[in-house]
Amino acid sequence: MWYNATMKILFICMSNICRSPFCEYVFRRIVQEDEVLSQNVEWVKSSAVFNKSFVINQKAKLALLREGFDEEYILSHKPTFKWGKGREYLKEADIIIGMTKSNAFFLPRKYRKKFVLLSQIASGEYKPIPDPVLIKDQEKYHAAMDEIKKYLVDYANILKSQFAQ
Repeated sequence: MWYNATMKILFICMSNICRSPFCEYVFRRIVQEDEVLSQNVEWVKSSAVFNKSFVINQKAKLALLREGFDEEYILSHKPTFKWGKGREYLKEADIIIGMTKSNAFFLPRKYRKKFVLLSQIASGEYKPIPDPVLIKDQEKYHAAMDEIKKYLVDYANILKSQFAQ
């Protein structure tokens, strides 16, 4: 249903500093490490739909370090925005994966038909993925990101089975 021969996947959130870059990095690694996915997913990117931000959130950086990503690689993330580089990503993406229903509201209308929710596409049920930027405690932040990672793994397994058919 949500794939093409070479799929382009865009993760979005409000500011592209926590959830969506985490999804981009983790899902890109999942794709690169899987033979079926790597042959069928052309790119994985992320963008913001509401706030224009300039650097990745410090807690997101720590969560990605915890996942084993190199600090230099993490800091190379430059948040994109729907009216900048993100506009190109929105246009090219085959699927736009958001965290909450409100993400769709901030998308330009013409791209909403490509929009799905991460929790829904991974589990079949909608559960909003709250913005962890307000979480003060790093361990609670990690727990929030672990939930996102579970959805990413589940979605990867779904995609893999679809591509294998």
